[in-house]
Amino acid sequence: MCYRIQENIDNIDWQEVCKVLREAGLTTHSTELTRKAFKNSYRVVFVFDNELLIGVGRAISDGAYQAAIYDIAVLPSYQGKKIGKLIVDEIHKGLQEINIILYASLGKEAFYNKIGYNKMLTGMAKFKNQNIMREKGFID
Repeated sequence: MCYRIQENIDNIDWQEVCKVLREAGLTTHSTELTRKAFKNSYRVVFVFDNELLIGVGRAISDGAYQAAIYDIAVLPSYQGKKIGKLIVDEIHKGLQEINIILYASLGKEAFYNKIGYNKMLTGMAKFKNQNIMREKGFID
């Protein structure tokens, strides 16, 4: 299967982006906040099957030595078809020789480990709603 990859935010339907994030089980925000997050990112990747948005991902970076990957999401009906790996690989193309931290959804650790990521032992987080993140199992 040949998918179309877009690496900018031109003509993106933000309601569709929110739909992909929601259906993939990620936390969603308003369409405006989602647009702002992707607009302010260092790298963005959108994957389409014809005109259907099926996957998204983004990275923030200083462009020199640090980056973080967020919002890797694929519609459930397209999962298992290497689209998540395609998104990460496309993001990596713009992050050569840079340390990358990846914020994974619970239960997806094995996928990221398989493509070269390792669990950090020193990671720390400060969330705006610590109690919810603790309940969801993201923090101790």
